Amino acid sequence: MQINITKPYLPDKNKYYKYIDRIWQNNHLTNFGPMSLELENRLCEYLDVPHILLVSNGTLALQIAYKILRLDIGDTIISTPFSFVATSNTIIWENLKVRFCDISKDSFCIDTNKLKNLLNTKDKTTKAILPVHVFGNACDVEELDKIAKENSLYLIYDAAHAFGVKYKDKSIFKYGDIATISFHSTKIFHTIEGGAIIFRDKNLFDEARSMINFGLKNNMPEILGINTKNSEFHAAMGLCILDDINLILEDRNRIWEYYYKNLKDYFEFQKLNSSNNYHYFPILFKNEQFLITKLRILNENNIFPRRYFYPSLDTLRYNTSEICPISRDIASRVLCLPLYVGLSQKEQDKIIKILIKG
Repeated sequence: MQINITKPYLPDKNKYYKYIDRIWQNNHLTNFGPMSLELENRLCEYLDVPHILLVSNGTLALQIAYKILRLDIGDTIISTPFSFVATSNTIIWENLKVRFCDISKDSFCIDTNKLKNLLNTKDKTTKAILPVHVFGNACDVEELDKIAKENSLYLIYDAAHAFGVKYKDKSIFKYGDIATISFHSTKIFHTIEGGAIIFRDKNLFDEARSMINFGLKNNMPEILGINTKNSEFHAAMGLCILDDINLILEDRNRIWEYYYKNLKDYFEFQKLNSSNNYHYFPILFKNEQFLITKLRILNENNIFPRRYFYPSLDTLRYNTSEICPISRDIASRVLCLPLYVGLSQKEQDKIIKILIKG
């Protein structure tokens, strides 16, 4: 039996069908239907945030964030090279410039000391900082907030992995001007495909709701817009999974803790700055060759972990920016192990045995 890096969580079909029945009753499929609004309200409560806007996916969430903050062609965003490629792709896709800041070797998140040095030599095109809560681990949000304010920069968080994370008992989504999140099927909480944008400013939230609906207000074009809404069927899945979220987190916690207990004497680990949502289990090998050898053996045994995040984004041919040696080093040595609801201890033991053997 194949063990993959992840397996999407699927709720009980009968529960999902009950939500689907409501769609037939309402005859409302999209355009901010009642289930989408219900999901937004429930997520606001669960995540302890004032305003959340559902969108088609986490990539478009970032692109809408740039538009709503009036970032324009040629403006520069400072971001991290240790992330999924969508983070930097969104910047370049919108004809903005990306400038990379290296990461902390402990947290894997953007290094605020290096960021300060970059800003000492910044040009006038730098308008925003885009840090990533890597593997759900909080960035140094307090220092980033201070840096952004001192330099009059927007602070946009890519929080794709950070569902439910708290920093000092406060929702991680309360930091920054805007935070975006992915609800892709591989995430802890998902809507099959989807994402969300979280705002502190109600005016930005209202404008963004219009922007993702063709720029319409009262059914009339008001601003430049596009269609990035999500459907009632996606919302139904989200509501169903939110019903089960405590069970999901409990099982992921079980798996994470078992890995850690059995591997802590053999590998290095990311230093956590915040609560753990058990989204990923990254391990750091001594060198890349050791990783490649173990990955080959795991694959031969039908086990397929993944090299998140490899390669470091500053190595891509279309990302011309500063060289980030720490990101390159971590990216070459990190491996995320299979972690999903229902992964058995027997399956974990098989993975652990291969990893620690010889």
